[in-house]
Order: sequence, then structure tokens, then C-alpha cells
Amino acid sequence: PNPEIGQGVKTSMPMIIAEELDVEWSKVNVVQGTLDSKNFKRQIAGGSQSIRFGWDALRETGATAKQMLINAAAVKWNVDASTCKASKGIITNSNGDKFGYGEVVNEAALLEVPENVKLKETKDYTIIGQEIVNVDIDKIITGKPLFGLDYKTENMVIASVLRPPSFGKKLVSFDAEKAKKVTGVIDVITIGDKVREFNNSGKRSWTFQISESDKVVVIAKNTWAAIKGKKALSAVWEIDSEVESTEKHDKILTKILDGNKLNTRREDGNVKNAFANADKVVEKTYHSPFLPHNCMEPMNFYADVTSDKIHLAGPVQTPEAAEGVVADMFGVDRENIHVEMTRMGGGFGRRLYGDFVYEAAEISHVIKKPVKLVSTREDDMTQGTYRPDYKVTYKASLDGDNNLVAFHVRGAGTNGSPVFANRFPAGAVDNYLAENHNKESNISTGAWRAPRSNFIACAEQSFLDEVAEAAGKDPIDFRLELFDKAGKKPVGEKNDYDAARYAGVLKLVKEKANWGKDMSGVHRGVSAYYCHNTHVAEVADVVMESGAPIVKKVTCVLDCGIVVNPLGAKNQVEGGVIDGIGHAMYGNLEFKKGVPQSTNFNSYRLIRMQETPKVDVHFVQNNIAPTGLGEPSLPPAGAAIANAIKAATGKRLYKQPFINNIEKVFG
Repeated sequence: PNPEIGQGVKTSMPMIIAEELDVEWSKVNVVQGTLDSKNFKRQIAGGSQSIRFGWDALRETGATAKQMLINAAAVKWNVDASTCKASKGIITNSNGDKFGYGEVVNEAALLEVPENVKLKETKDYTIIGQEIVNVDIDKIITGKPLFGLDYKTENMVIASVLRPPSFGKKLVSFDAEKAKKVTGVIDVITIGDKVREFNNSGKRSWTFQISESDKVVVIAKNTWAAIKGKKALSAVWEIDSEVESTEKHDKILTKILDGNKLNTRREDGNVKNAFANADKVVEKTYHSPFLPHNCMEPMNFYADVTSDKIHLAGPVQTPEAAEGVVADMFGVDRENIHVEMTRMGGGFGRRLYGDFVYEAAEISHVIKKPVKLVSTREDDMTQGTYRPDYKVTYKASLDGDNNLVAFHVRGAGTNGSPVFANRFPAGAVDNYLAENHNKESNISTGAWRAPRSNFIACAEQSFLDEVAEAAGKDPIDFRLELFDKAGKKPVGEKNDYDAARYAGVLKLVKEKANWGKDMSGVHRGVSAYYCHNTHVAEVADVVMESGAPIVKKVTCVLDCGIVVNPLGAKNQVEGGVIDGIGHAMYGNLEFKKGVPQSTNFNSYRLIRMQETPKVDVHFVQNNIAPTGLGEPSLPPAGAAIANAIKAATGKRLYKQPFINNIEKVFG
């Protein structure tokens, strides 16, 4: 039912049903569902919540279907259903009679749906917990149609959109003469009316992040003609609102943190008095830049808008929200909109926002034809929805016994603050204050893998190491002391995390990484974070090579409850750790007069194959219902390597990307 974004739900969700249905995995065929809001709930790929929210419903679906098949067999045998059982798709009774599921499925479909069916105990699982290969892997590696860019229909045309060259500009005029001479170009049009109408309707959705400026669209017979035609366009733009620059943003965020316009999100005890009476005070500021999403598959979408029905198809993380916006845009009942979900070549939050859906729908509406909107890499990087830039200042005080007695965090970011007021160390310190502020901007920002956590975890966990150092305590022991207090005598009532489970991942990572063992030439850093309902701890190993720090290994421990598919889970964790390291080390997108300065991978630094460390993954074994997994391993990675680099070099890293600071020091 849910969109597949690379997180593995197209494999793991059917595994849950198959487990309770009691069928052999080799007999399972998986088909991507269409949007069906009446029969499915939360058909979303976001927040690492697909398995968590689907866990009970999927199990009950499988168990209910199995019970109905058993009941049908019992009727045919004229025996009590309680004397029958099912296994591997075969139903048997006490007499040894057998029916395959297929032999009774028609009868079962006519029976009353039972309630309160019995679910399996975890000890009886035969599919959940097994390493199952991605159901699409053969199609992926042989290039079979799966993704939005593969989607085709008869009479479909291709559209390429020329958008404002910088944030804060609008279209004045354009010349399409040269574009129309390109072989394969059918027409050149403008769109924007429907966007403005929708915005003025007051029904604006959070998924609706799209410029109100008119856009020029090249319609062509094929992708290359559309792109070539767009390059041949000439257009005049004027400044509609204040343009933005990275340097200006940095100064504004600094001014916000130094001012008195912050909003109090949580306050425990008396922070002011605690700092006034402190024996030691530690205060540091951390900063991160804008980041693009860089999905492997650029944005694209198919739309066929007619007077009585609308057909939408493509890679979007929020199909139901997209359907709702399109219904409002064109005044069409949802029942007359059909939404197909394709596999996504990455999303990381970018495809939560349906701007490409709404553009495709408006184009189809104007030209009265089915159309597929196709973006280039340059379109994605220069007209995206970005991870905001953030800045946060931490301040902590220690008493004469080196106990943490006060903690103050104040943070600011573009279009949103990075501060989570109720996360650790909230609940573990008597005097605690969390403040935040948003800096508004016309640069479009939004969710980026592990929203806000992707930065704040690095800042928080780097700072806690500094506090531990000031207290003269081992970084893990220092954190465990705080978790012990939060577990035995928590401060406040809105603490997001489970102190015992949090401490559990730290203790296990200490064991698995051999923390404290003398390892010649290896320098260690630790980090632990809670997000998406999952607790994670990581230890990074750094060595010095040619005078520069190199990350060699990361040991990662996660408590995410029951692991449905260990193979897919391990892939998610490894990818998250590497993604976290890569962007903390190298990721950076600057703006000058509203224009993104990186347009493709030749000018945007990503982690490279030889820079990826070994990732040693361990899961806490328990029978707790599954929690998030697609995102939680990313946030702690930045701090783990930052703390390890400090151990190796004696230098602290406060500003991402770290490579800039490392190159200044080590060349």
C-alpha cells in the first residue's frame, strides 16, 4: 500500500502479511498498490513510520485471511474450525485431510470477516526476522520499468519547465522563437494561473511549495527535445522580493541567537540562578548550511487532466495529499482522480512536496493532453526544496562535583528552528531551558532526511562531549549518568525518549566497539540520539593518514523493536551512517543573490567510495513493536566522527561541512 522510496517497504510490508497468513515466501507476488484512501491508511513514505503504523493492520490482515480460509475448509469438511490449522499455504484437519488455500479461496471470500483473530507470538515467526532480498532487485539491475521516469502512455508528450533563475524573481517576458525551431518541440506555453488561484482559495496545503511566478514550459515529443528547447528559450525576470545570500543568512542567524526575540519552548527549574552559581560553564555555537536532496532520479510526474477525470502517476511520497490539492485546484471530486505510485529513485523528504505533481497537472490542463514533466539534475539542484541552514548555541554549567546542573539551548533556522525541546538532555537536568526562532525566507526549505535531527544531533552530541571533557568524565559514562537520573527521577513529564532503552544502546555499543580498549593509532568518538521513535548509538574510529583524519569504521547499535527484514534493515542503517558522514563532512550549498551556486555533481561535493568506512551494525533484540529505521542512523553520525576527529587531532569542529575546517588545519 505504501510508496517505495528505497526504504524496503515493498518487501517488508508483504513479509508481515505473509507471516500471519502462513504462506511460503517463494509463493508471494508483490504488486504496488494504487492510492486507495478508503481501504488503506497512511499511504505515505515519510517520517520512517510505514512499518510502525502498518504493523498491527498488516498482521491482522494476514491473520484474518488465514482464519477465513481455515473456516472455509472446515465448512467443506463439516468439522469445527478449531480442529484445523494452516501452515505454508496448506490447511489440515485432525483426520489428516488437506486443502491448499487456492482450493477454498472462493468459499472463504463469501464468509463473514472474523474479529479478534489470534496473532502469532514472535517465537513462532518463520518469515519475519529472515533476510529477504528486495523483491524488485532483479528488475532494478536489469532496467525493467519501475520508476517514474519509466512511465509511458500512448499519445503522451514531454514537458520541461523554465522556472525563475533565483528565489525572489518573477517572469516579465520571454522569447520562444528559437525553442520552437528545435526538432521535436511541439509548443511553448506558460503556467501559473492555477497556482495563484489555489493560493488565493485559502486551501493551501503544507505539501504545496511552488512559486507563484509564471513559468515557461516547452512541450516536445521526447525528453531531449524538451530539454534542448528549454535551453533555447530567452526570458526576462525581475526581482519580486528580497533576494537571499548565504552570507546574509549567517549574519541574521547570529543576530537572532544574540538577541532577545527567541521563543521559550520549555523551561525547568531556574537556569539563570544555576549559571550564576556554576563552578564551570561551557558554551559553544554550531552551524550547518543549506543542503539539496540530490535524489538519484530527478523530479518527474505524469498527468492526464480531462473535464471529467484526472489520471496521475509517478514518484511522490504523499500521494493522498497530492490528490487532495489537485482535486481543489481543478474542482474535481477525489473519486474522479486515479493516482498510481511508481517506485522512487530516492526521496529523502524532497518528494513529500508535490510541486512537480501540480505543475504536471496544470500543463496537462492547458494543452489538453497527457504529459510527463521531466526535470534535469540542474533543475533539481537549483529549484529544489532544501534542508535549511541552522545555527544553535549550547550552554551548560557544572557544580563543584562536576555534575551537570543547568543546560540552555537556543537555536534558529531558515523557515524553522532545529530545536527539539523535549529530547535529551531534557528530563535529565534540573535546570533546563530550550528556546528557538524561525528566520523567514523565500528560499524554499523543507524536510531533508531526518528533518532537523540531521543537524541538531551532531551539535548536541558534540557539545555533550565537550561538557564531559570539562567534567573530566568518560563520554559514555557521562551520558549514562544522565540517563540513570532521567530513568529514576525524571524532570518534567514530556520527555520524548525512553531512558532505559537509550542507555541500553550506549551500553551495547560500548561492548561491541570495545570502547576503552587501547587500540594503537585509532581514535574514538561516540554519539547517541533518539528520533523517529528509535534509539541509536554510534562509535566512530578515526586514524591519521598523511597528517589528515580518516574515518575507518563506525559501530552502530539500534533499538528499533522487532526487525522485520534484517537484510533490508542493515542496508538502511549502513546507508544512513554513510549519508550522515558524507553530508557532515562535505555537503554545502551556497546562495548568491538567491541563486544556488551548485548546479550538478561536478560542483557539489559528495562522499566518495574510498571515503566510506566499514559500518558494523547491531540491533537490540526484543519483542517491542517496530519503530522507525529509514532515518535514525543518520543524525548521530556527524557527532561520532567530529568527536573522533577531536580525539585524533585535538581540534573541535563547529561548522559543517567539516572538510573546510580540516583543510584549513591539515591542508
